[in-house]
Amino acid sequence: MDNDQSVGHPPVRVERRPVDEAESRRANGPDWDRYADEYQATHGAFLGDVGFVWGPEGLTEAEAGVLGEVADRDVLEVGSGAGQCSRWVRSRGGRGYGLDLSFRQLQHSRRIDLESGLPVPSVLGTATHLPFADASFDVVFSSFGALQFVSDIDLAVAEAARVLRPGGRYAFSITHPTRWMFPDDPSEAGLVASQSYWDRTPYVEVDDATGVVAYVEHHRTLGDWVALLADAGFVLTRLLEPEWPEGHDRVWGGWSGTRGKFTPGTAIFVAELRG
Repeated sequence: MDNDQSVGHPPVRVERRPVDEAESRRANGPDWDRYADEYQATHGAFLGDVGFVWGPEGLTEAEAGVLGEVADRDVLEVGSGAGQCSRWVRSRGGRGYGLDLSFRQLQHSRRIDLESGLPVPSVLGTATHLPFADASFDVVFSSFGALQFVSDIDLAVAEAARVLRPGGRYAFSITHPTRWMFPDDPSEAGLVASQSYWDRTPYVEVDDATGVVAYVEHHRTLGDWVALLADAGFVLTRLLEPEWPEGHDRVWGGWSGTRGKFTPGTAIFVAELRG
């Protein structure tokens, strides 16, 4: 689907079939380890070492104000990668912490810690089993990290609720659910609907040589996300759908100006935990 991880990877065949949490994790952890160097080399300058970008459209947290005031707050980033967003939080006086499934991404985080002089305490872990005590954070967020790759999404959302303090904020960006209908193609071919929006069968890439599942992405509709948040005790306060900026010529996987002029590529959910 909307990823650019096939670049430089072994040949794969695409399947649509059920995939559980264990198989998703076995595929996506090593996949991100393999892809981390290329990802940081390709997108690092766009993301910024101390930068907070919500998606390929380039909408920044400074512009969106999704998290609210972060100074003197405990903030957890789930799927933190190289810690760019958490480092931005720390630069604004917040206590930002990172968590990622990919050890190699965390190594890049450590590299940027040393280069920037702004370290982000980070741990290796999963969104479905956050290694933190109850009510530890004021904010939990994820900028295109973890949630699309999780099968047991109800557990991931419940874990966010568990580690948040009452009234805490939960925010995350994902590939806009309507993109599931279209081919993952940045050209005009990616504007022609080819499958059902309501087909939630996971997208799976299988290594041709080994037969091992190499990548998994899960789909939920907008209604699914609203229900997941409500069931976990959250109140949805905002839903942002960033427009593609005029003159922005970056191509990132299936994102491009060609598609971005007509259809949203990113959805940003903002919710608060009921007290």
